[in-house]
Amino acid sequence: MTPNRMAEIHAAAFAETGDPWPEAELAAMLARPLIHPVVLDDDGFALLQILPPEAEILTLAVDPRAQGRGRGAALLARAIALARNAGAEVMFLEVAADNSRARALYARAGFGQSGLRRGYYARADAPFVDALTLTLSLGAAKIGTACES
Repeated sequence: MTPNRMAEIHAAAFAETGDPWPEAELAAMLARPLIHPVVLDDDGFALLQILPPEAEILTLAVDPRAQGRGRGAALLARAIALARNAGAEVMFLEVAADNSRARALYARAGFGQSGLRRGYYARADAPFVDALTLTLSLGAAKIGTACES
């Protein structure tokens, strides 16, 4: 998947938040050796940073036209498997407190809240939103459950 397509998906998936990542930023991230893309067909992707024993999901985005069909769960399952295979023992991420769909996806996979960053995400014409830091022990990941969503 090209950085241009990733930028299109990210812009559509995060249109409500007003914080999409531009093509140049995505291309620069993909050039880093610790960044690992996880791609699902042409309608979704995740970017992971893996530095064992830790892995971080930097972003996970599914084209809104493909949402609601288990695409996010499939991406998450692939990301978890990739991190495990690379030697990571724990995975973490940040998610906006108001992103209920993403929070539900991560909860089904076994992620739990490990931190809070108040007022982390800016919103257009709205108050800032807290970021929840979520963590998953990769030995306890619910891969099958995440794939069934």
